[in-house]
Amino acid sequence: MKYFFFSLLVPVYVVTTVNPSFAGDKSPSSTMQNSSSSPSGGFDTAVEKLLQEQINLITRIERALAQPDPNRVRSANGQIFVQAQAIAAFGKRQDPNFPATCNSLGNTSVNSDITQSLTYCSLYASSQELLKMSPILDRVLSRRGESALVRELPLVSGEQKSDSVLAISSVERPHLGKKATPFAIQEPNLPPSPAALIGQPTKKLLVNYSQPIQAAIAIPQEATVILETAEKYLTQAKAGFPQGSKFHNHRETAAALDKFAYDIDPQEPQTYAKFLELPKTGIFRVLPYAAYQRPLNQLENRLLQTVGERYPFPALAETQEGFTPNLALQLVGERFQILSSGADRYFMTDLGNIPIEKLEANLKTVTPNIREAFLNYQPPKLLHVLQAEQRQLIADKNENNLLSATVPVRLNHTYLVRSLQFQLPEVILNGKQLTSKERLQIDELLKIQSSDNIIAFRPVRKRPDGSYTILWRVVKELSAPQIDDLEAYLQY
Repeated sequence: MKYFFFSLLVPVYVVTTVNPSFAGDKSPSSTMQNSSSSPSGGFDTAVEKLLQEQINLITRIERALAQPDPNRVRSANGQIFVQAQAIAAFGKRQDPNFPATCNSLGNTSVNSDITQSLTYCSLYASSQELLKMSPILDRVLSRRGESALVRELPLVSGEQKSDSVLAISSVERPHLGKKATPFAIQEPNLPPSPAALIGQPTKKLLVNYSQPIQAAIAIPQEATVILETAEKYLTQAKAGFPQGSKFHNHRETAAALDKFAYDIDPQEPQTYAKFLELPKTGIFRVLPYAAYQRPLNQLENRLLQTVGERYPFPALAETQEGFTPNLALQLVGERFQILSSGADRYFMTDLGNIPIEKLEANLKTVTPNIREAFLNYQPPKLLHVLQAEQRQLIADKNENNLLSATVPVRLNHTYLVRSLQFQLPEVILNGKQLTSKERLQIDELLKIQSSDNIIAFRPVRKRPDGSYTILWRVVKELSAPQIDDLEAYLQY
């Protein structure tokens, strides 16, 4: 069925994309000459278009391999044959014996008379290389069908959908550009859940509900080799065009759009360069909570980097033994909130329109109540007390309280945060029973990394998407807190 489908489709595609005026009376041994009299721009214009389409196809294949959607795989596989036929048909119009011409170019010195032939032959070699991808994509498609619905490929003219009741049947057209329907995914839209409690069972928002595990999709090594080889041929083909010729690079476009959606603007560090010269300062874009969440009821590749991995939260100090204290600030509605985990403890307050650079380590510029609350707080050394304090602060909805777990967003206000972060041992987090060997290394297993910082941040710009650009500064570093009762949480 696949070959019948393409036998119908290819002639139509070639007729619409390859101008017959590019063809001329060529002898089998002649090189491809420039048809300058062609109204569409001649040989260079045609090859440039085919070259750009080949670049687009490689990007399309890469995306299909990295995504779990079977429709992407099937449509990319079909386009390989369509593109190869279009490139071969153009070559035959220029030189009926073009494969032999291309083979002979390897023993010919490069000069201006054969530059066009070298350009086209490199493009042709790239298309032939991509044909090797077809059996790989067939295997990939069979695996993608385990997670999403794979429709039978309709004929070009559409197919009849039979109905046992209605006499009139509707016509379905191919829609491989649409996302495939995943199997058995009905995810509820749940609010942000609080951090899990260490050593205690956590009640789920929905009974017996577990979020579906997304597929881990790695691109086959053999596919990577083929794509790299095809791109090398394209690089050779592009070298035959005049300097300054531009081809659309989809990777660069995707990277630029990604930065536009989630990163600060390039000019913002220059705007606040004077502030950023101060020690332990930075600039960051605070995103809505939803930006860090996977879209509901959609298939994803869990091996791909998430937004939080591509644009990590600001690091407040250098990494030590795998621990990096950070400012995990996000937006929930129109309130700032810190994403905490494990035994992390934090509280914050709105200082009003106080210049962030004027804050000192002794907090003389703030009110006495705030100064005392931030400087004199002594964190408990028992894990359950530490967690209870944070839960109580999160549950407290009194807007008049001096300290809070969330604060309303106000542009050009300065906020103060006391942030205690802990990297708890794995044996505590996973709750696994200790082995005999591990019981002899309890002191080593219970070592923790921690930090205690007073941080100030100030939103200086609101984006149309609701995100904010903030300036941040570490005002004071305090002694690293400790937890003394971790041994009570071990499973012997």
